[in-house]
Amino acid sequence: MNHAKHIELAGVRKKFRFFTLENLDLDLEAGQIMGLVGPNGAGKSTTIRLITGLLAADAGTVRVLGHGMPEAQALAKRDIGFVSDEMKLFSHATVGWHMDFVASIYAGWDPQYAATLVKRFNLKPEQPVKGLSHGEHVKALLMLALARRPRLLILDEPTSGLDPVARHELLTEFTDVLRDDSRSILFSSHNTLDVERISDRITFIDRGRLVESRDKEDFLERWRRIQLQMPAGSALPELPDIIGRAVDGQFVTLTTNRFSADMLTHLGTAVREVHRMSLEEIFVANVMHHREARGE
Repeated sequence: MNHAKHIELAGVRKKFRFFTLENLDLDLEAGQIMGLVGPNGAGKSTTIRLITGLLAADAGTVRVLGHGMPEAQALAKRDIGFVSDEMKLFSHATVGWHMDFVASIYAGWDPQYAATLVKRFNLKPEQPVKGLSHGEHVKALLMLALARRPRLLILDEPTSGLDPVARHELLTEFTDVLRDDSRSILFSSHNTLDVERISDRITFIDRGRLVESRDKEDFLERWRRIQLQMPAGSALPELPDIIGRAVDGQFVTLTTNRFSADMLTHLGTAVREVHRMSLEEIFVANVMHHREARGE
């Protein structure tokens, strides 16, 4: 496995009038798919604009594919493919015209791979862009980005507004990209189901701050909900690493971010059920815990 870092953000700060991205550290290695997850307004798009050189950080450093950003963005962008649901192709031109245009600019254009993607996505080169559905438009954008064989693919809410079948097709294609472990994907979304399916590393961001970043399996292994049934008048034992509790009569539900078998031993016969948590549940619990810790 190639462990070169494709994205390195260290102590990055960017201040706007009503929003500040604060002290962001972020690493993405070659061969990884990172899901960048956050509510709308969390700072995902600002982070991507810093990575692609569209913004300059007020503090800290941004390096992409070994290049300092935004100074060397022209060099870095040769190997970056970018797809956003807000991007628009020329409506009166055909899909084929766009393919020829991109091929004329980028030496890495792979016509055989482009033809494969066109067929897989059921696109027609002679089709005018204005006749494409939203899903077809996103597929065309992805085809144009992938056929350049970029080392880094940056996806900003690419599945927004797509039907389930179109989303499935796109997510399958993203994972196919990483059969080559020299390439990587940064996948920004507020859809945790999509992120959970394809990412191997997850970064949670909220209100301009990094909440947590780690391997997906670590998140899924560490977080649990434990349901207890407490006898009347009994006190709940004190436990470390409990970040949430809900009481409903004699039933108590604990949320932990550092689950261990010792925890169950300590709780003894009061334990009724132990539930794994979905990435969405982990994200919400994690964000709410961090907001509470910051007094927000």
